[in-house]
Amino acid sequence: MSMLHEFKAFAMRGNVVDMAVGIIIGAAFGKIVSSFVSDVIMPPIGVLLGGVNFRDLAVVIQQATESQAEVLIKYGMFVQTIIDFIIIAFAVFVGVKAMNSMKKKEEAKPEPTPEATPADVLLLTEIRDLLKKQA
Repeated sequence: MSMLHEFKAFAMRGNVVDMAVGIIIGAAFGKIVSSFVSDVIMPPIGVLLGGVNFRDLAVVIQQATESQAEVLIKYGMFVQTIIDFIIIAFAVFVGVKAMNSMKKKEEAKPEPTPEATPADVLLLTEIRDLLKKQA
């Protein structure tokens, strides 16, 4: 039963829950970016390159036979995945940069300084300390 309590304490820590939320949001964001690249960015690029569909770009290693399917190297899908990665990496970079700039602004705020001690109080403190030394 102790192991169950330890697991519950581990799973309910704030940073574990935050990490889980981040992973779920990241997966959803990855799907959005993949769709954006394959459905919005790549078709115009394919048209500009002469009507090429990147998903269809491949090199045939072995032709199909009656008993075996065609063997392909799908480099078009690889190019599309690289573009997905670049867009995701750029979005993460922009997000981290924004968070760092907000953190710098927060750190740059001057902390309130304590009010200066009045001169007469400082003088009385000095007199008290000198009297303690003499006694």
